[in-house]
Amino acid sequence: MAEGKTAIIHIYSSFNNTIAQLTDLAGNTIAKVSGGIITKQDRLKANPTIAMFIAKRLKEIARDYEISSLYVRIRGQTGETGPGPGAHSLVKTLQKEGFKIISIADTTKVARGGPKKGGGRRGRRV
Repeated sequence: MAEGKTAIIHIYSSFNNTIAQLTDLAGNTIAKVSGGIITKQDRLKANPTIAMFIAKRLKEIARDYEISSLYVRIRGQTGETGPGPGAHSLVKTLQKEGFKIISIADTTKVARGGPKKGGGRRGRRV
């Protein structure tokens, strides 16, 4: 790709779905593509193959906006072991499509303190 603009791609990858959102550096959304847009079969939404199709759809949109380099922000489900199976495949495909990846950051939230303790005003009745 020719010298162009820079954008941020936010990838949310769980074990149920993969969602990619392309924004400019100010945070304004340019495009949003998810596994549900590519396929209607629930079991395939988090599949690495579907993530490749998400990357190709984003490439077509980014070409219209003359975007050539990306900052990547990957987020997984909070409290899980990490991002789902589609995140790695999506980043790899974007790089193969000709985008320059400037940096990759993991922005998964970390749970602190755990869930709320059970029982009401008078405590747990045993």
